[in-house]
Amino acid sequence: MEGGSDGVGAEFRVLGELRAEVDGRDVDLGPRRQRCVLAVLLVEAGRPVSADELVDRVWGDQPPQRARDTLYSYLSRLRGALGTPINHANGGYRLDIDPEAVDLHRFRRLVAEARSGDHGLYRQALELWPGEALTGISTPWLDDVREQLAHERFAAWLDHVDGELRAGRHADVLADIKTEAARRPEDERLAGQLMLALYRSGRQADALRHYDVTRRRLAEELGTDPSPPLQAVYQQILATDGRASAPVPRQLPAPPPWFTGRQGELEALDFVPTDGAVPVAVIAGTAGIGKTALALHWSHRRLDRFPDGQLFVNLHGFAPGGESVPPAAALGGLLDGLGVPPGARPVDLDAQIGLYRSLVAGRRMLILLDNAVDSAQVAPLLPGSPTCAVLVTSRDRLSGLANSAGARQVPVTILSDVDAKSLLTARLGAQRIAAEPDAATEIVAYCGGSPLALGIVGARAAAYPDFGLGELAAELRDAATRLDALDDDAMASLPAALSWSYNALKPEQAELFALLGLAPGPDIGLPAVAALADLPPATASAVLRALERVSLVQQDKPGRYRMHDLVRLYAREQPADREAALKRLTDHYIRTAYAGDRLLYPSRAPIELGPETPGSRPQQLRDVAAALAWFDAEHPCLMATLHLAEERERWQLAWATDSYLHHRGRLRDALDAWTAALGDIEPILTLRRLGNACSRLGRHDEALDHLQRALAMAKLDADQAHCHRSLSFEWGVRGENHEALEHAVQSLRYYEKLDNPVLVANAHNQIGWYAAQTGDFAMALSHCEAALAMVAEHPDPQVEADTLDSMGFICHRSGDHEQALVYYRRALARWRKVGAVALEADVLEHIGDLYADLGDHARARDTWAQVLEHYRAQHRLTDAARVESRL
Repeated sequence: MEGGSDGVGAEFRVLGELRAEVDGRDVDLGPRRQRCVLAVLLVEAGRPVSADELVDRVWGDQPPQRARDTLYSYLSRLRGALGTPINHANGGYRLDIDPEAVDLHRFRRLVAEARSGDHGLYRQALELWPGEALTGISTPWLDDVREQLAHERFAAWLDHVDGELRAGRHADVLADIKTEAARRPEDERLAGQLMLALYRSGRQADALRHYDVTRRRLAEELGTDPSPPLQAVYQQILATDGRASAPVPRQLPAPPPWFTGRQGELEALDFVPTDGAVPVAVIAGTAGIGKTALALHWSHRRLDRFPDGQLFVNLHGFAPGGESVPPAAALGGLLDGLGVPPGARPVDLDAQIGLYRSLVAGRRMLILLDNAVDSAQVAPLLPGSPTCAVLVTSRDRLSGLANSAGARQVPVTILSDVDAKSLLTARLGAQRIAAEPDAATEIVAYCGGSPLALGIVGARAAAYPDFGLGELAAELRDAATRLDALDDDAMASLPAALSWSYNALKPEQAELFALLGLAPGPDIGLPAVAALADLPPATASAVLRALERVSLVQQDKPGRYRMHDLVRLYAREQPADREAALKRLTDHYIRTAYAGDRLLYPSRAPIELGPETPGSRPQQLRDVAAALAWFDAEHPCLMATLHLAEERERWQLAWATDSYLHHRGRLRDALDAWTAALGDIEPILTLRRLGNACSRLGRHDEALDHLQRALAMAKLDADQAHCHRSLSFEWGVRGENHEALEHAVQSLRYYEKLDNPVLVANAHNQIGWYAAQTGDFAMALSHCEAALAMVAEHPDPQVEADTLDSMGFICHRSGDHEQALVYYRRALARWRKVGAVALEADVLEHIGDLYADLGDHARARDTWAQVLEHYRAQHRLTDAARVESRL
């Protein structure tokens, strides 16, 4: 809204926190007293206020010295901040704005027009109030204004309620009247409104009871009788025949036995909307996860909230045969519960819906709609009165209800191990669990937190009390027969429950569901799903959303999907072209990992991957950050795939993941990868990488054996060079620096025969490092400077970082501590840029050593503490022990 004669767009808020917006932007109104000045001018907008009045209203009876000077300063600042004229007129100061720019004056104008006959304006006026007026500021005068405005607001609200009651909208305002009446039990006009709303909602007894409570309070506290208007409402209710009341429906099934856990979900169901909407909660989850049990347990705990009855309908959304209950039939069941005989029901469905909503309007009722198939089935069954509450259970998330009815989503997932153990203990007794604790723990693990699975096993154990829990655990141990052990009968069978969801799927959904059961690793990303199923990513995403809606997959992280272990076993039993799908997925992983490795280590000699598998859809990685993020997300899946792949694929995956595993310090995974890759493909390279992995893990005898075997097989100059380089590293980590230096010199001789300056630079750095370890700093400096000169012409961030670290060490041991710190920090920056946390830890250890030599023990301890955390996370136990001893 435009305010002010100069056309500045300004709006001001007094009803709530004092705020001002100019051209849509909040204005900083300055210190508290300056805000008080503006508040006075806004309340009196368009009228002059003298300087004396302003001082009195802002400071009360304790104005500061030179109060007028301070006031003039505040006025000047406000003019500048608001761009709105504060003019001096008639001996005072006047804020010249359109009163409509101030919410207080809009409120008063709307209320005046509403009282002239346009009742709908009351709602607009009351919506201007977000809370108490003038919050955050206080003076005696403003406190009086705040109290007066609260009276104006309440009076307008009472007028609004009278209009709503006259219009027959008693159900819409009943909850608000009850809340306000609890705050103001002495207000007789409000008491009369509450009585009228209760009576018109079919709650004549509650209305009369409230009159009696009010009458007694007035007599005890004030010694008076109710006012004539309140007595008139009471006589009116008494004189009118109440309609015959139908029996209160109590249709809930019995509460579930042995219910355990779910505290977070129970709290989520306790919500109460604040906008007058019908409270609707959708309890969604996969088959056997305990949705209905949760709904019934909560409902029985909260019966006191629904004294007017509880209605229950099983909608059979995922029942055998796929025949769900149509809305018309479900509505008939609800009308039965409300005591409406079939002959008294309208024929038209919309008229039946209207009758149902009229009968529950204003009544405190719970409607539990169990096992819904979709939002369309549920929507006609929702009441229109906020006094009712609705629980819906479904394998589908029913997102449509969230959009149309504001339904709260309450997802139900697996039980924690603690809750699962508690459920089994409740079923079988603590004594039996204590007798075989290991078997009980194993059963809990194999049931995967599924209440249905635990219930089936518990029922079998209870039926055969002489059987040991170890025998039941043995049945579940074999994944191939685990589902058979959970197939008791049609009423308690996990495979049967899953089959009802599976049979409801469309063909492309069923096919992808079966293929997802094959995917190795704990989860799978969308691009990998597209390769697995040979689908365009957009199509794969749409099918995944359909599976997610019915709780057959979960999206724990954006773009990553997982299955419950038992759902995965069921999926694997469904028909699918497994061999072709796994071939596509493996090729997808290999080619994307290879592209990521080229970003992490661009100077590394490439390998030949061979022709691309049709449909594998390798993922495009933009830069080093994208490559690291992809490797971090896919790492468990890559390791799982490596162990399932064929020999050449295993070797290619080991090669493609090697740089990442080295950078991230995942030393055991590197060892596992190269152990799996060991065979006839590139045996020299494989033995060498396997030796390197053993070296880093402190398995020195194995490392030396692998590396010496590789050197014995090496004939080409490149192989000889690489093997000597790896042997140099192994002897170095053993502390045999002279032996390490000899192998480093040998590797340089072979590298110099190759046309690869980066490898030559790397060899120079290795010689420099081990020369420094032996104390020959002149030789060390010469070779490291040669390495830096070569990478300046042929950039390679890894060789550069390694050499900078070596230069730091040389300067450190030579006594040039300041220059050493410069080199170390440059090396640290290079490694951090490529995400090499393992190599970052090595440099940090050197920096800690430098701080210690400088006598800065606090920084040394802090740095070594970081290093220790890195080494432990990377399972570098020897390195960790060394640093821990220093600490």
